[in-house]
Amino acid sequence: MRLSSVVAPLLALSSAVGVVSAVKPTRTTRQSSSQFITVGADGQFMKNGEPFRFIGTNAYWLPSLESDTDIQNTLHNIASKGIKVVRTWAFNDVTTIPENGTWFQLIANGTTSVNTGPNGLQRLDAVVSAAEKEGISLIMSLTNNWNPQPLTDGTPLVPVSGNARRDVTVGTGNDLPRNTLSNDYGGMDAYVREFSVSKNHDEFYQNQSIINIFQNYTDQVVKRYLNSPAILAWELANDARCNSSIAATLTCNTTTVTSWHATVANHVKSVDPNHLVSSGVAGFQCPNCPKLFKPTAPAPLPSGAAGKKKRAVPQLTSAYVLKERQESRKRSWDLKKREMFEQGKGMMIRGRWIAARQTTPNPMDTDLGSAMDGTFGVDSEDIMFIGNIGFGSFQLFPDQNTYGAPDPNLPAINNTIDQGISWIKTNAMVAAGANKPTVLTGFGLVTQNNSGDFVPFNSTIAPFNSSDPAVSGGIAGLPAVKAASDDFGVTNAQQDDAYTQWITAAATAGVSGAVQYQWGQGGLTGQQGTDIVPNSDTTDVVPNAGADSPNDGYQSAPTGSDGVQTTLTSLTSMFGA
Repeated sequence: MRLSSVVAPLLALSSAVGVVSAVKPTRTTRQSSSQFITVGADGQFMKNGEPFRFIGTNAYWLPSLESDTDIQNTLHNIASKGIKVVRTWAFNDVTTIPENGTWFQLIANGTTSVNTGPNGLQRLDAVVSAAEKEGISLIMSLTNNWNPQPLTDGTPLVPVSGNARRDVTVGTGNDLPRNTLSNDYGGMDAYVREFSVSKNHDEFYQNQSIINIFQNYTDQVVKRYLNSPAILAWELANDARCNSSIAATLTCNTTTVTSWHATVANHVKSVDPNHLVSSGVAGFQCPNCPKLFKPTAPAPLPSGAAGKKKRAVPQLTSAYVLKERQESRKRSWDLKKREMFEQGKGMMIRGRWIAARQTTPNPMDTDLGSAMDGTFGVDSEDIMFIGNIGFGSFQLFPDQNTYGAPDPNLPAINNTIDQGISWIKTNAMVAAGANKPTVLTGFGLVTQNNSGDFVPFNSTIAPFNSSDPAVSGGIAGLPAVKAASDDFGVTNAQQDDAYTQWITAAATAGVSGAVQYQWGQGGLTGQQGTDIVPNSDTTDVVPNAGADSPNDGYQSAPTGSDGVQTTLTSLTSMFGA
């Protein structure tokens, strides 16, 4: 692996304000495009001159592993399943230097310092190096929308013991080692807490000083891997939106978030012309919101083969969304009527069977829903048309987001699956209209087996785990949370079925990649005070078999017992593997 900077063997700190980095980058030059993933004229990924489509997985925790062997083994196992892409965190912000574990950037005392030492960016070096060896392509996310610290933001800070202070992030209200959860790596709100005036989340998007500080960090990471063929893309942020762990102003809207993406995308692309840039947004749309980049007329489609007509791509409008919803409900109602007729659950009127208790589509249903009306300040379609955004991104987490009005004719699991399929098709259609690829960068369902570990992205506690101190009311400053259901989550079989249908829908609709969230890896080297906790079952006779990777409720079983890894492998052929 060729790095664009010489990494000092000892811990090196480089200030983000007014101090020249100790790491000297190579000159920003465009290399031959053949070694990098690009986008062809047909709006699809190209790698080594061939179309590139993929099934991928998330491992946000990968750079936090302190053993190079663990990193290598994890990526080797992933590659052996036919998985081509891994999405991970390329940031790890702290407010005090931890005694244990990995950290990339210190944000404190009105300044920032980047750690280029062995427990800093050299861990990311190890990930990139291993990915190059295994032929894995990386989507590297540069920050996160979520960084909840409920005991810090708006409530008195609870004293933490000396040991806990080193290993547990202050203010989270949990006793999990730092970096266990995906939202415990710092992120946007870490900048806001330190540098903003009003302490509103959207200052991250609008305060030029904060933008400059963030861009300084991106420079040091992006330049480091300027020439690495392992980088598929720089993802500007995970799930950027107006709402977050910290409140936003009432004026934050879709143009706020879109403008920020344009500014930072242009900056990253100027620093690294070799790699693609993506947004990392969740895919929320807003057909009725004002546009900054989407042309008023549809983008011209590339010409097809001679004598072959290119089918026009429908435009995403509120009328289109409502029509699709009505037609979907009509289809499900017709199917339900047939099933009731076959079961004799109807009555004959004038020679026709009429199903009892019918639930017909409501013609007055004109609410687009929060995923389509700009509620979250995100217009993925407009962001897609930013020139330096190379491809679209969207996510699918039904346990945490609502993607449409439920169909009363369907059971809950069918609603979940069908809404996911509709969501995938909508985002694929938007990408086709922009003539760019799009990637489902994260999808997941919580199973009943994983429900005790499930922690929502904007939370720090597991609401369905009665042993969690916050759930039982054992943490001062946090309200007790009562589990809503003892059987929260789907079965393993339902999860596998949903994943199969979603991945199939993505492949059929022309989505370029489907990235499962998240990978489960066993046999890791545990160390106290880090997110990889040693097993406690070691004996003098039989040592333990190593520790497992973090589980936030979405982990695929490291042993493969839940069938997720097998499902992913079985579907790789749909993407040309």
